[in-house]
Amino acid sequence: MMRAAIAGLGRWGRAIVAASQGCNELRFVAAVEPDLNGARAFCAEHNIGLTDQLQDILSDKTIDAVFIVTPHSLHREQVLACAAAGKHVFCEKPLALKVEDARAMFAACRAANVKLAVGHNRRFWPSMIALRDTVLSGELGTLLHVEGHNSNENSKAVLAGWRLSATESPGGGLTGSGLHILDSMVAMLGRVSSVQALLATQRQEAPQLDTATAILKFASGMSGTLSTIRMTPYYWRVHVFGTDASAEVLGETSMILRKSGQAPIHREFPTTNTLRAEIDAFAAQCTARASYPVNEDEVTNTLAAFEGILASMRNGTAVEIK
Repeated sequence: MMRAAIAGLGRWGRAIVAASQGCNELRFVAAVEPDLNGARAFCAEHNIGLTDQLQDILSDKTIDAVFIVTPHSLHREQVLACAAAGKHVFCEKPLALKVEDARAMFAACRAANVKLAVGHNRRFWPSMIALRDTVLSGELGTLLHVEGHNSNENSKAVLAGWRLSATESPGGGLTGSGLHILDSMVAMLGRVSSVQALLATQRQEAPQLDTATAILKFASGMSGTLSTIRMTPYYWRVHVFGTDASAEVLGETSMILRKSGQAPIHREFPTTNTLRAEIDAFAAQCTARASYPVNEDEVTNTLAAFEGILASMRNGTAVEIK
């Protein structure tokens, strides 16, 4: 069994630890968290050692892997340190805010012969797996357009901290929520070649009111739109349109297939613990039993488009993605 440590015991870090309970492949044995007092009870409950220094777990030869759930600007330094220490790395999305940093992280892990996985839990939704399989099967015909929307009410609950920083989470809700949609689009449809984007802000102080919208052109010739709102009831939608059919996902477990002259076909899938699925997939990658379903090209292509969207928001013009 792999022995793992987690850096960052905020809401999401704790959710990852909780999801690992009962896992036969990996067990959390240590945590790094600056707020020692706030983390002691949780670590005691889960029988996890606690420190406020990353170096303490990097120097522990019994620890095989590190999960990084920290502010985005820390990811590059921490991933490189883990690679240098010979630790496999699972890093929450976004891996980086700049594609050049992501490339440096993958290169460092390759050089150190350790694995690097990026947490995109929506990839593990049964509905999104079915959508990608449907797109890749050719059932939709020639692909023409994709629409994606991911919004939530997190801005009502998150009123302080680094997640509200325009430096750590630029683009309004793009970094926290919209990036899930962008990742799913790139995974299914390939590289984005150009973008035109708008960030409309009505209130900058918490709770923040803003909307992020992007028009995308893919290298394949397809078009797309992406939207995310930080304060509205939760909503998820990814809809791919082709010449023969369209397929739409409106949540974690359902997909609607539409074909000319036919009634819509509703497909339902069983629920799954997506965080546990990520952990299992990471463990399988580290032990060379299977490749991780979010690959390096997809991560770097998504971040290149992400950077392009942010640039377009700043300058108000279309941006070509190199």
